[in-house]
Amino acid sequence: MSGAIAVILARGGSKGLPGKNIAPVGGRPCIAWTIDAANAAPGVTRVAVSSDDRRAMEIGRAMGAETVQRPAELASDGATVDDAARHAVGALNWTLGPVVILYANVPVRPVDLIDRALTRLGEGADSVQSYAPVGKHHPWWTARVDEATGDVRPWEGDVLNHGVYRRQDLPAACVPDGGVLAVTPEALALRVEGVAPGPHAFLGGKRAGVLTREGEVIDIDSRIDQIVADVVLRERLGAADPHRPREWRRTG
Repeated sequence: MSGAIAVILARGGSKGLPGKNIAPVGGRPCIAWTIDAANAAPGVTRVAVSSDDRRAMEIGRAMGAETVQRPAELASDGATVDDAARHAVGALNWTLGPVVILYANVPVRPVDLIDRALTRLGEGADSVQSYAPVGKHHPWWTARVDEATGDVRPWEGDVLNHGVYRRQDLPAACVPDGGVLAVTPEALALRVEGVAPGPHAFLGGKRAGVLTREGEVIDIDSRIDQIVADVVLRERLGAADPHRPREWRRTG
């Protein structure tokens, strides 16, 4: 398989945590950690930041990434991931190999995650996402609570909690964790035959996953997420060199 391009999506707006992609995490702008991960992945030969945010693109260029100015219509709340990725790939004239879609608001991911996804993609999948165990937020424990009366009933079925009250007895269930999404050029371009139209059509027909452990990927959508990621990254940096904490310095 040819080397991949990593497209880092860094939309400027965010209702949950404004400016999250460039917010300080572990002493650096959040996006810097994702650029590091893309630069360090052996299977990635080209790294680009797609954004409508000037600061995010400045950071990308300072770290050796190419940048793509994202148009306003692809930077709104309603814009889709695949539309933004297709725009970036087209702007960069990329036609050589897989596309790795990375989110700038994910500063914590396993060091080998990108290449694990690319390896799985090379085994015949149209797309590969990373998945984490849902833990205590299991679908079997999802319920509907009436706002007026407080009455509780199952989200689906007739038995609350499916009759399971110990976490250890829940069947395995996983959720996409945002750590990595790798797709073939054909899937991203919606050229895989037999795939029904829809918001996930760009994932193609054969969709595979790579598993992460609970907490290995941190996707920042709220202030609490930012605090947790900051603590995790600072602990890692301190363990690596307790006398020289790593802080962000702009270069170039």
